Amino acid sequence: MKITIAIACLSLLCVRAAVPLHAQSSDSSVPADYPMHEGFVDAHGVMIYYMTVGRGAPLLIVHGGPGASHDYFLPYLLPLARHNKLVFIDERGSGKSEKLDDPSGYTVEKMVEDVEAVRQGLALGKISLLGHSYGGVLAQAYALKYQNNLTHLILASTFPSTSQMNQVFVRMKKKMDPELRARIETLEKAGLFGKGKDYQKDRYPDDYMIAAWGEAYFPYVYHNRPDPNYDPIQNGVMSWDLYREMWGSDGEFVIDGNLKSVEYVDRLRTIHVPTLLIVGGDDEVDPSLSQEMHEKIAGSQIAIMPDSGHMTFVDQPEKFNDTVTLFLHPYHAKAGQPKN
Repeated sequence: MKITIAIACLSLLCVRAAVPLHAQSSDSSVPADYPMHEGFVDAHGVMIYYMTVGRGAPLLIVHGGPGASHDYFLPYLLPLARHNKLVFIDERGSGKSEKLDDPSGYTVEKMVEDVEAVRQGLALGKISLLGHSYGGVLAQAYALKYQNNLTHLILASTFPSTSQMNQVFVRMKKKMDPELRARIETLEKAGLFGKGKDYQKDRYPDDYMIAAWGEAYFPYVYHNRPDPNYDPIQNGVMSWDLYREMWGSDGEFVIDGNLKSVEYVDRLRTIHVPTLLIVGGDDEVDPSLSQEMHEKIAGSQIAIMPDSGHMTFVDQPEKFNDTVTLFLHPYHAKAGQPKN
């Protein structure tokens, strides 16, 4: 799953009633400047890349994939920098962060410690944490261990249980056009790795990338604003050793790597930090999973965004950013004043 409302008002944020925060300014006569800063934190021997931009309380953002990078959040989340210091990271083995010789070091648990090392290394104090897709799994794991270091938790288009997510994939396959399903299953049965030229053998074949990411997934990824630059072949530019270790080697529609260990449903009740769940109404991660998480996490809020797939912040960028800002800064938002 590479990367990864009506706005529903069931104990949730009602963005439609709010003044769009992107239009607010503390002094419209003086243009604001938001310098970027980047560097690396040595997380117990693994160099983790970070980039910061913005002002205010820290909002640390973790990406999906697993094996993608923070780049796909940009420029969509930049308006959040008006209200928070955004801290983007590339997880170990991903993007600009250090890659490991031994893929067994790619685990949720070790990435939790990387997030904590960044928090400590940048002297951030308490943070808000936003995780999208696999990053939401990582954010849950962090909260289950380090919630005393959190002020807020935002879980976007994610899942609390691999077994439940695998059932979502079963249903997704059943809904496919029969010809597409047969084509995908034929490729999966033949084995997806070790094919083609030497440089192709450690990734999916191009025809599988097109079938899985370009045809089967695409309606669940973008719904309102399909990206004209989206290319399922380029989508395969990622950390494949990490992806195979964590997701597995048997295709997009079953998680059978070390993410099989992710079964957090019964532990979610122990999370007491203010939590917001965001999911697209047409998300590949079925909204029912976010609804269950909402019911398990006491006092949580949920926003199901209409006309949105997995990339909610691309399909509905203003609603996504306003929803996050209202959650993080409800009093400032009500007063019409951004928090700097």
